[in-house]
Parts: sequence; structure tokens; C-alpha cells
Amino acid sequence: MNRLHRIAALATLAAAAVLSSAGAQAHGIWFAQRSGELALIYGEGADDLDTVKRQPLITSVSAYDAFGKPVPTALEVNGRLLLVDTKEKPAIVAAVLDNGIWSKTPEGKWLKKGKNEVPGALTSGHNFKYAVHLRSPLRSALPPLPGHALQIVPVDSSLPEKLGQDLRLRVLYQGKPVAGALVLSDFVNDPDARPVESGADGSVVIKVRNQGLNVVTALLAAPPEDPLKTDKVEHLASLSFVLAHAPE
Repeated sequence: MNRLHRIAALATLAAAAVLSSAGAQAHGIWFAQRSGELALIYGEGADDLDTVKRQPLITSVSAYDAFGKPVPTALEVNGRLLLVDTKEKPAIVAAVLDNGIWSKTPEGKWLKKGKNEVPGALTSGHNFKYAVHLRSPLRSALPPLPGHALQIVPVDSSLPEKLGQDLRLRVLYQGKPVAGALVLSDFVNDPDARPVESGADGSVVIKVRNQGLNVVTALLAAPPEDPLKTDKVEHLASLSFVLAHAPE
């Protein structure tokens, strides 16, 4: 079985698992406004956890202008928040977090160890988190970003302007469309919703959920790097953007 077929098979198994149980999406990362500043958030649903503590796990942070050209940025610690340097007014900001290997014990406890160190482990995976945030309209299609093994990109040149409108997306794995990724339209407000699967061309159509912050996620399981330690490599990518509210 070649690598693409193995990924497809694992995606099918992941879909079956997620569709049969609630709350199967893992913690993710995304960008959101905090006190007028843009922050990198780690959590799931309404659970906004300590991102500063996880700063050593962040392997990259990047920013781009409306044409996709890199511009300087960085993450700055402010109390318990990681704020994004947006002095260069980027249209796109992005980050990658390597959350390491985790295994679930027969008692349901998660340990940061490989299954070879956890007798009877129910499941084990190496977990990567990716986040892309669109801050302003783009002048060209959103390209595959370096280091983002899994990425969600808009199909159309512009985003919808109102909640309830269709949003056409494509899920990319290693820069190519991938089938079977599990897409949630509102990771923050409805993380236990039934996901939809990306099609053969990686595409999916969802409804815009919020006249405000939208955080869309895609989940994909890939073959393990070391089958003795893990069952899979789990990728969770977010695409976030904000729709403007009516003038006050």
C-alpha cells in the first residue's frame, strides 16, 4: 500500500471514529483578538488554555502581505497571552505547534509517552497543530505555507460577508488536495458538531457560522512515523477570519 492510499485509509478510519462519537476533535490553535491585540490561542471550544506555557512547542510563526510575500512578525509574551507583532500590517499570520506524542491509557488518561511506554494503550499519536488567520482581503490565492503539512484554503478569491452564506474551502495535505479530512465550521462555539468530509479534490462547502470570529478546522490522520511508538500522526489545522459587524 503506497503512502497516499495509507493516508486515505487512515482518514476513513478517523472519519468513522469521529462520526460515531462526540467531542473527538483535539485541542487546536487559532488566532483571535484579545484587548484589541491579535493573540495566538490554544484550546478547544470555550476552553482558552495557557498558551505561554506551550510557547516552547511552537516551531514557527510567520506573516505575509496580501500578495503572499513574507513580512516580519514575532510572538510576544504579555501576561498569559502570546500576542502577534502586527506592526507590518500583515494580511495573513500563521503558526505551527508540535504537541509531541500522546497515548491514552486503558483508564482513559492521556500521557505524553509513546504506546511502547504505556501498557495497553488505547490509542497513540504524534500531534501537530497549525493555524492560519486572514486579517484582510487577499490579492491572490492563499498558497500552501511552508511547514503547514495540513492547511485549509479558500477556493474563491474573496470571503463571504454575511453569516449563513456558503464558504467554499479546500483542504491540502503536503500542498496537495486531500480527501477524507474532517472539517468543522465552528471550532470555538460548536466543537462537538458532526464534521463534514473533504471530497476527492479536497473541497468542502460549509455555511459561515458567525458575524464575527470564525474558526474552521480540519482534522487528518496520517501514517505513523514509528509504528512502535504511535498509531498515527494527527494533524489539526485551523483557518480563522472575522466578518465585520454593522456600524454602531
